[in-house]
Amino acid sequence: MAPKINKIEEDTLADFDCQQLSFLGKTKPVYIAGEGPAVIVMSEMPGIYERVAFFARRVRDAGFTVLMPSLFGEPGRAPAPGYTARTIARACISREFRVFSSNRSSPVVDWLRALARYGYSTCGEKGVGAIGMCFTGNFAINLMLEPCVLAPVLSQPSLPLGTAAGLNISTEDLASVKQRLDDEDLTVLAYRFSGDALCKAERFAAYQAALGNRFCAKALPDDSARTGMGMKPHSVVTLHLIDEAGQPTRQALDEILEFFRMRLKP
Repeated sequence: MAPKINKIEEDTLADFDCQQLSFLGKTKPVYIAGEGPAVIVMSEMPGIYERVAFFARRVRDAGFTVLMPSLFGEPGRAPAPGYTARTIARACISREFRVFSSNRSSPVVDWLRALARYGYSTCGEKGVGAIGMCFTGNFAINLMLEPCVLAPVLSQPSLPLGTAAGLNISTEDLASVKQRLDDEDLTVLAYRFSGDALCKAERFAAYQAALGNRFCAKALPDDSARTGMGMKPHSVVTLHLIDEAGQPTRQALDEILEFFRMRLKP
């Protein structure tokens, strides 16, 4: 059994270069590190904390340039119940996120598409990768509307809240994504824990129905999650990751890195 972790530490993010990037009239801090093709890492709630940064470092060390935008919360701050609840509440009323809309894309994805174009123009190579987690999980699908994005990954996509089979993307945009996946022979990776109440089987089934075999999804058993984290299994490659060879969550991490290598490296 993996050791329990009872506390997440603060993270200074000192090994990232924080740049204020402006697109479409809006400026956001983006934490950048590494060399090679660009990969956009979109954090889960309550923001860029230690375990999200750990994942980003793994992507960096695998030979990629990480672009990690701060979309909510305080970068580096450790999760705590009150802080997390306040961050979620602010996001729910923000105009950038359509938290409860099943068939509408969140406006923030337009800014993220501009970030993808920036990453491609800056880093070059074949294209850009993207991974969304929890609150941002669906956004990697939306980014497929940008031609430079070649490697989308969804980790426990949790929007829209309250609608198990909702996809948080417009019907028209989803059809355009499906057409591109077919035309360019691309795929989408997706992961969730089998008992996740925020990302249920119905959501993956809806994606499968819309995208067919272009949607490559896995549901990990709940007992493969790291214990002692204060919440039920949810965050596949961050909070509940067991970073040991042979563990299902470690296998998911390795698959994601290999997916980025396959799609983005020459």
